[in-house]
Amino acid sequence: MVTPTPAATTAPDSTPSSTPTPAAAQPAGGFAYLTGLASDLADTIANAFWRFLALFTADGTNLAWSNGLTAFRQPVLSASGAAAVPPDVVRLARQATFGPNPQVVARISELGVSGWVDEQFTLRGSTYKDLIEWVPANYCSANPGVPKCVLTHFNRARIAARFYADATMAPDQLRQRVAFALSQILVVSNPGDSTAGLASYQQMLLDNAFGNYGELLQGVTLHGYMGRYLNMAESARAAPSENYARELLQLFSMGPVQLARDGTPVTDSGGRTLPNYSTEDVRGVARALTGWTYAHSGGRTDWIGWDFSLPMVPAATSKYDGDAKSFLGTSVPAGASPADSVRAVVAAAFNHPSTPPRIAKLLIQNLVTANPSRGYVGRVASVFENNGSGVRGDLKAVVRAILLDPEARGDEPRGDAGKVKEPILVMTSLARAIGLSTDGIAFVLKDVYLGQPVFSAPSVFNFYPPDYPLARARGLVSPESKLLSAGNVTEVHNLVFNWTLRGDANRQEYSWDMGLPNFTGTQPRWTGWDQIATDVDRLVAVTNLLLLDNSATSAQLSALRSALLGVRHNDPAVQAHKRAQAALYIAATSPNFLVDR
Repeated sequence: MVTPTPAATTAPDSTPSSTPTPAAAQPAGGFAYLTGLASDLADTIANAFWRFLALFTADGTNLAWSNGLTAFRQPVLSASGAAAVPPDVVRLARQATFGPNPQVVARISELGVSGWVDEQFTLRGSTYKDLIEWVPANYCSANPGVPKCVLTHFNRARIAARFYADATMAPDQLRQRVAFALSQILVVSNPGDSTAGLASYQQMLLDNAFGNYGELLQGVTLHGYMGRYLNMAESARAAPSENYARELLQLFSMGPVQLARDGTPVTDSGGRTLPNYSTEDVRGVARALTGWTYAHSGGRTDWIGWDFSLPMVPAATSKYDGDAKSFLGTSVPAGASPADSVRAVVAAAFNHPSTPPRIAKLLIQNLVTANPSRGYVGRVASVFENNGSGVRGDLKAVVRAILLDPEARGDEPRGDAGKVKEPILVMTSLARAIGLSTDGIAFVLKDVYLGQPVFSAPSVFNFYPPDYPLARARGLVSPESKLLSAGNVTEVHNLVFNWTLRGDANRQEYSWDMGLPNFTGTQPRWTGWDQIATDVDRLVAVTNLLLLDNSATSAQLSALRSALLGVRHNDPAVQAHKRAQAALYIAATSPNFLVDR
């Protein structure tokens, strides 16, 4: 029995893959799409592992990926079949999706690494467009009878729920992972201003995940939500705000110190790092970014009509500093328009020689490894500088270079390779392994306690700095480890416990209705796991494949098998179910799962 592939559409700006893509079209409405997908998953997830069987039964010689896997002669649901899946297949799924599941592992195995990446470039599915619903600033006070008004229109909850639902179920996994990485570089945080504004901003990152970084930087600079967050909106000639100007240089592009192409700091003869910009450069950029305000909607012309979901517009002429300006070796002549000044600022930041290695390293750290070698950073930075066709900042080419680099691939990564799973990825990876169908609300109820409420970082510096040191490891960094406080570690462990050993459909957060529109809840689909768990050896092998990267040692596999054999019940069906839950609990609390290598 072959499980149908979830519906996907081809991105309008992408080159069609030579690999056939699913023919089903995505409905226009984001919620309608998710509802349909959830319904489809409800029918098919129980058979997800039989998709493995359909793809990998027989001797594999008719499969496109069979070259080099001539020993793959057993069904993947057998212990030997699961063990024959190359660890690098699951490694790519960890790097480029929100967690391996049977469909993704099967598809990568079928197409090969390069073919799967190319197919992902063509897919769409995730969206926030239907959540971009502007309301006036006084909407809730003027409409006291609207249920959950503030939560619906002035909170991150709906956007976060959609993020989790799409991350768990939508087919465009790579686009979402890159957009998530960009959201942790080009940071905004929801201060309760506008659900529509946050939805619009995150949609911009989705749409441009495989676009051009320079064009994205232009969009970020003029986005109304960013204008609100870092105070560029209403910045005036009389007192220019330096907030966005400073973060554009420090965080969104070149960084504070000069970098060589391989990402290492450039130093003077005394070993001191060299700054990329001066205080005067920041002031010059701030002057160039004056004269912008929010667009208005609803026919309003006052602050109640501000629309943070739209690009900013020029303010009154008196707000803009139209005098000559200079910064970063760039000059803007007197009389240049506000738009010309913004373009000059963005071009100076985007074209700075430190921007390619800095953005390359940040993306590598988000997707693959916290400690990339100089060569890895240099190779990706070179692609950022020139995609081979003379284009700078081509994110599709950059992402491809990151994922196909020799340092990212291979069954046996370097000893210092990999990265700690941040709490968001712990949740999504576990959910995808179990087979949850969800509207995302259960995740929103949990992520605050895990220390990483998505789209609500404590500051523009994100949840963690990229250079956070790894304890007792001289010279190595582990950014995500910043979140590993004793309390957060306990909460992560509790989450895994509750979603596995206590992860039946009657869990409170699975059915907890926050009062948001279109609530459907979360449904675990254990049937496929229960079927596999009737054979302990098969259960151990598939658990090792999907949760442990096929990297568990013989001793670890033996210990897991012994633990599962200790789970007994008079009813064979109950025993299989409990063993499946125990297997996922043990695996998902292990370092093999919590560190992506």
